[in-house]
Amino acid sequence: MSAELMWLMDDDFASLIGVTALVDPSFRQNLLHFRISQLHLSLYLLAQCQMKLHHSATSLVRTLEYVKLALGSFPAQTLTLDLLALKFTARKISSYVITRAGK
Repeated sequence: MSAELMWLMDDDFASLIGVTALVDPSFRQNLLHFRISQLHLSLYLLAQCQMKLHHSATSLVRTLEYVKLALGSFPAQTLTLDLLALKFTARKISSYVITRAGK
């Protein structure tokens, strides 16, 4: 991950990287696993902003569709920070929408 993008990470994202590095030692051995594209980080940040600003479920579902579209571009065996970030983003959006619908 480039130094310019590093400051955009929040605690959840930093924890995702840390836990992954602890659980899977092979993840630490290949620095390419720690790369993330601007697009995928932007999708995560967009979702975070929408949740913090209490956007409508429609808006969040649209972002979830973008995330799923991006997820479809990865081969099944890929293990990179990009893939983990997208899955994490999809999970956070889904949980948020379900929790908010229950209120």
